[in-house]
Amino acid sequence: MDITLNHGPEIRFARPLKVALVGECMIEMRGEPGAAIMQTFGGDTLNTAVYLARLNPRGAVALDYMTAVGSDAFSVAMRRSWLDEGIGDVHVRVIEDALPGLYFIQTDPRGERRFLYWRGEAAARRMFDGPEADTLLNGLADYDYVYLSGISLAILTPEGRQRLIQALHLARRGGTRIVFDNNYRPHLWPDPEAARQVYRELLRLTDLALITWEDDAILFGYRDTDALFSAYAQEGVGEVALKRGADSCLIQCPAGRFEVPAQHVAHVIDTTAAGDSFNAAYLACRLRGGDPEQAARWGHRLAAQVVQYRGALIPQAAMPNMGASSLSSVAQV
Repeated sequence: MDITLNHGPEIRFARPLKVALVGECMIEMRGEPGAAIMQTFGGDTLNTAVYLARLNPRGAVALDYMTAVGSDAFSVAMRRSWLDEGIGDVHVRVIEDALPGLYFIQTDPRGERRFLYWRGEAAARRMFDGPEADTLLNGLADYDYVYLSGISLAILTPEGRQRLIQALHLARRGGTRIVFDNNYRPHLWPDPEAARQVYRELLRLTDLALITWEDDAILFGYRDTDALFSAYAQEGVGEVALKRGADSCLIQCPAGRFEVPAQHVAHVIDTTAAGDSFNAAYLACRLRGGDPEQAARWGHRLAAQVVQYRGALIPQAAMPNMGASSLSSVAQV
């Protein structure tokens, strides 16, 4: 499989590509206060991991989720759910005195969601703290790709965040490629400038950026998409996919800049994980040899299906047919 996400040399992988996704899986609850509640699991990078696993034939890509959990029944159940989806847990740290975070989803009649969070003492906050985290941090260099988000960075302690970035520096020198979803959540940062500093440091390591326009416009104050693309080029990001909700996606890569229209959805039920699923489909297509335009079409197709279901993860049977056979006609990059 020949794959490159930037303007560097092509690399041929004779074994399955190894991908690590770093972040936090939480207990997801949805329903109406005072009524029956549905409980599942979710979180931005976990959602992406699940959809990525479903879109890649087992044996072609080996996925691991990197996080920290407790030893409680919910932690055990969530790890079992990852394994059922084909996601490895070899780099999961167990912190005995901690529990997973929890969030509650409420949606309005248009499908827009509101989240209530309980995550202050979540195990994932401490995943990279102390010498016990050395195995996880050193393990990053074993992967061909590492995927993380702005939320992955925000939830960590200052110590853990700096240790992660240092480990990513070392991993990238060894050939690991970094995929970053900006996912800016102001309430998770002490102030915008603290977030901007961390984002800029991470972007200097990023090969593929999967960006939500509204988030970067809030964080960096970009006046338009040209300003955003210029800033990312200056940071050395080789490929940027700019998501704009129900509008078209804009792509900037070594081949140029182009626009890919979104798929129209007549009735949106729940926008939870729309961006996460787009990211998974985009990355899955790129890992399987598709070009950025084809990858954006995959992203729109999956996101359009996801927003027609409640919750972050749609049933396996509802996964759309992505037309994998068409990749044979897509140029390798």
